Amino acid sequence: QVQLVESGGGLVQAGGSLRLSCAASGRTFSLYAMGWFRQAPGKEREFVAHISWDGGRTYYADSVKGRFTISRDNAKNTVYLQMNSLKPEDTGVYYCAQSESQYGSSSRILYDHWGQGTQVTVSS
Repeated sequence: QVQLVESGGGLVQAGGSLRLSCAASGRTFSLYAMGWFRQAPGKEREFVAHISWDGGRTYYADSVKGRFTISRDNAKNTVYLQMNSLKPEDTGVYYCAQSESQYGSSSRILYDHWGQGTQVTVSS
């Protein structure tokens, strides 16, 4: 059974940084792409970033490009999201997700396992 556990969220001032982690278990982590999504209150869950099975390909939403970096450590079964220059509009619950394939997607439907989420709050 696949489990994804996010950590690293919290309260930070605008312009600050946070690093989210997502520890995976239950199937061979290195075979699957991983993604990060977020959901603000009253809004739909939206794509943030994804990374291929080997870390060789990454892709970002325009809203975070140049500020966020997704990475993975297959030896530790962990994916990370480094978030810099945070803005109040980055506030939300951040979810990691495991794709059903080697290459990620910005579409939620292509991810078959999800974590419980971690809250990120950016104050102005």
